[in-house]
Amino acid sequence: ISDPYTENSRSAGKASCPPAAFAFLAALCYNREKQKGAGIMSVLFIEYPKCTTCQKAKKWLEENGVAYEDRHIVENNPTAEELRRWRDLGGLQLKQFFNTSGMLYKSMHLKDRLPAMSEQEQFDLLATDGMLVKRPIVVGDGFVLTGFKPEKWAQALL
Repeated sequence: ISDPYTENSRSAGKASCPPAAFAFLAALCYNREKQKGAGIMSVLFIEYPKCTTCQKAKKWLEENGVAYEDRHIVENNPTAEELRRWRDLGGLQLKQFFNTSGMLYKSMHLKDRLPAMSEQEQFDLLATDGMLVKRPIVVGDGFVLTGFKPEKWAQALL
């Protein structure tokens, strides 16, 4: 019995795939890429509006058509659970979430104190004040970015 979906693939030595399924998957991939480029993909953008780096990052998102939900890092500080989830999602190190150049970080002498703290204590500390958290943060579908590095953002978002 001849199978019209696999006859050509057998002769070519390739696995079978019904043309309709292939077309569907191709369209799905094309549309996902098209949506990303058109800014339809939406991310969570966590920022401190007075921060000039955050301002540059926000401008970059807008210029590149990336849709985002804006969140003020001080008024709506990330929780310890969110930070843990984002760290795991992004494959990041916990230290990448600390705003090491911030005045609060320096005044609390965290450079010296953090090594003696447990991971949970560090997450809990970050959750107490948004000024301790590195910004901006972008949380997307399968990735997390801390700080603003346009080349890394372009890789993840465009």
